[in-house]
Amino acid sequence: MDYFLTEEQRMLKELARKIAEEKIIPVRAELDEKEEFPWEILKVCAEAGLFGVAIPEEYGGSGGGVFENCLVVEELSRACIGVSVSYAASGLGAYPILLFGTEEQKRRYLPQIASGERLAAFAATEAGAGSDVAAMQTQAVRDGKGYRLNGTKQWITNGGEAHIYVVFAVTDKRRGPRGISGFIVEKDTPGFSFGKREKKMGIRASATRELIFEDCWVPEENLLGGREGIGLIAILRTFDMTRPGIGAQAVGLAQGAFEVALQYARQRVQFGQKIISFQAVQHMLADMATQIEAARALVYSVARYIDSRPRDFSKEAAMAKLFPSDIAMKVTEDAVQILGGYGYMRDFPVEKMMRDAKILQIYEGTNQIQRNNIALELIKESARRRR
Repeated sequence: MDYFLTEEQRMLKELARKIAEEKIIPVRAELDEKEEFPWEILKVCAEAGLFGVAIPEEYGGSGGGVFENCLVVEELSRACIGVSVSYAASGLGAYPILLFGTEEQKRRYLPQIASGERLAAFAATEAGAGSDVAAMQTQAVRDGKGYRLNGTKQWITNGGEAHIYVVFAVTDKRRGPRGISGFIVEKDTPGFSFGKREKKMGIRASATRELIFEDCWVPEENLLGGREGIGLIAILRTFDMTRPGIGAQAVGLAQGAFEVALQYARQRVQFGQKIISFQAVQHMLADMATQIEAARALVYSVARYIDSRPRDFSKEAAMAKLFPSDIAMKVTEDAVQILGGYGYMRDFPVEKMMRDAKILQIYEGTNQIQRNNIALELIKESARRRR
């Protein structure tokens, strides 16, 4: 379909696709097998200016929005979401600074992230605070002209590799969820260390580690937004901005799996004919293509809607994550089925794609949480209409 991209958007999409085809696809199996962080590919992305796509020009970016970010993420994900999430997670770390940071914080950190010189990461999840992020236990206590952080963060994407971390911690237990604040913590800060690199089912090129804070002192100028208590809203609003990016990962991954399955079906001969001539296979391919296009249309429309600066878009952002990620799981499963025994082998990429797809239904809020969010917004809308 023609989504009426501007010339700049088409060039951006083509640039990301070129990187995916020339730099990612040849090494994706090796990166997965060795669980190797894709530093060389990220350097190529940095040289191409991709890290600054959604960052305003005054902070060193190219001034695009959520939609342009989705175009890049989709193309990188078509090759490997282990690589694309390493790229996208830096944007996830940048958004709290962009949305809630002081002007000084924006000018200090965003240009470094936009250039790709330094990677960023976002740290909210804990062992006992995943979907219930307000249950976090990491504490930040005022100490002189700064704060002393103690606690741990779990399953942090780009953990140990990123240079800039936006970390959320409780500054006032008495205020409950309103007592959560954000802090910008640099990698080499004393008292800040990392756990082992996690062994994962999928996205193995991506680095996932525990963050450990032991009397880690952070200066008050690194308090996100310069004030306490805005942590929870910063987390929620950041996810609203980035969930379409998860949808874009899903669309790209599903597209890549579909292309492998289609090519295989046109070549594989059984019972004296290509398997694409079998109606059962044709119907699977037709469903896959339709589902991918529907998911893409949803992601693109929500991303453009967000860029139009509405007041509230939590429901739409949740939909843009929920539907495409479910589709990615279904499409990759069908791709494995079409390839049959070959699909189950690591010699073909769909085995990896199916493993990778599962995380899309989990991170940045499970799909069950997305359904809760959508339903809550529907209830609110219904109540407003009755007034």
